[in-house]
Amino acid sequence: MLTIEKWLPTVCRLLGAMVILLAVASYMTNMTLIDLLSYVEKAFSYSFVLLFVPLLLFAGYAIALVNRANVNKAQKAFWFEIGQQSANGMSTLALTFTLLGISVGIGTLSKQSLTPETVNEVIGILTQQFSMAFMTTVVGLPAATLSRALLSISMVKPQSELPYKHSFELRFMHHKKE
Repeated sequence: MLTIEKWLPTVCRLLGAMVILLAVASYMTNMTLIDLLSYVEKAFSYSFVLLFVPLLLFAGYAIALVNRANVNKAQKAFWFEIGQQSANGMSTLALTFTLLGISVGIGTLSKQSLTPETVNEVIGILTQQFSMAFMTTVVGLPAATLSRALLSISMVKPQSELPYKHSFELRFMHHKKE
């Protein structure tokens, strides 16, 4: 059975990786954290992020456990399924928010009168709604596919024939054996 001593280091590493990714994003875009969060809210909406991030963390944690040498086969199979379902949730969420953004955009269009004077404003509103719709797909589907691929490859790789340095395993996926 997994105890807090076993999963807490991995969760801390994943959270640390998120902080580092935010710092790198801030550096590369020359935006402050507040500006980055404002962009994320405009591009994705906070509701998408609040639903997507836990699924991404579950998938990442499942990948880490499937790659650990001291986890038995039954636990690996269990966490493989959790990771797969998290990836399925990510893709479903991405497509759902795509349809939501399109629906909201069409709903906005149906409530506006379209005249030569208002056409630019209506197009601006539609563009913002459709941008959110498609950005959720652009991020969600590749993340889900990458999660599924890493999980599947991790489950079928030869565990005893390949040493650590020759197999695809990230440093944060391993804990020191005690």
